[in-house]
Amino acid sequence: MTDPSFWDDPSAAQKVINETNGLKELVQGYDHLVESVENLEVSYELVKEEQDEELFEDLKEQVQKTRQAIDQFELNILLSEPYDQNNAIIEIHPGAGGTESQDWAEMLLRMYTRYAERRGFKVDTLDYLPGDEAGVKSVTLQVSGHNAYGYLKAEKGVHRLVRISPFDSSGRRHTSFASLDVMPEFNDEVEIEVNQDDLKIDTYRASGAGGQHVNTTDSAVRITHLPTNIIVTSQAERSQIKNREQAMKMLKSKLYQREIERQQQEIDDIRGELKEIGWGSQIRSYVFHPYNMVKDHRTNVEIGNTEAVMNGNLDPFINAYLRSKIDG
Repeated sequence: MTDPSFWDDPSAAQKVINETNGLKELVQGYDHLVESVENLEVSYELVKEEQDEELFEDLKEQVQKTRQAIDQFELNILLSEPYDQNNAIIEIHPGAGGTESQDWAEMLLRMYTRYAERRGFKVDTLDYLPGDEAGVKSVTLQVSGHNAYGYLKAEKGVHRLVRISPFDSSGRRHTSFASLDVMPEFNDEVEIEVNQDDLKIDTYRASGAGGQHVNTTDSAVRITHLPTNIIVTSQAERSQIKNREQAMKMLKSKLYQREIERQQQEIDDIRGELKEIGWGSQIRSYVFHPYNMVKDHRTNVEIGNTEAVMNGNLDPFINAYLRSKIDG
């Protein structure tokens, strides 16, 4: 980073900076844990000498916090699968149900934005298609930060909501679905050959949420990969060239993800595993009526404080899922 030519290639420079920041975070986390354990040893000796109930309660609280910090540090160390350290691209799509599901998709958009902010990740909206009356028809986000993909890959799947509908004048209970797709963002880490003859590229005028991305030129880009019918769009940038570059990154990410899923399907077929893909295979249920609960069906983790979850407190679910994959 001290090399005079370091910034000659901004993209490569940013990659080095991100890697450096990740390593710094690990080292600082380790140093913090060492300091915490040393403080616990001092507190333990003090409690033994003083036999003070208040000091004992304080020690128990310190032990609990240190244990949680150790668990988190272990997860950071174990996120070592290919591309775990990359930025993440997430897409949210409502299921059938019109306004109900579109509103639920927007609630999830807010939830993941809050989660990213809590973790210190940066969120950029790459594509946004508003709903007819409320909510969103689809949204694509780029979440940037060390291990963003490693954490958010745990959220891929169908999310189910049960609530009294604010759009139903009869006040009936409704069930809504939305799906979340998560892919690593690639720069130059993986070589994916894309034949330009296989691409259909359209440009159009951007129309983001609340008019904030509206342009006066056809700068938004839509790329269709004809062999797979994969469609990607980008309208975040004012420049058509930059939107095209971003869309190509997204396309490569989707093609990579498709290949990984194909390989996983072959493994599952060999093992004889059958996994239903559809709205009945939700990974998590969010119940707002007749009681409050969020339950992850993969790990059976339950949280009664639905407000905290919707404000981005997803760590218990994500950590439990990642740990189950590691332990498994």
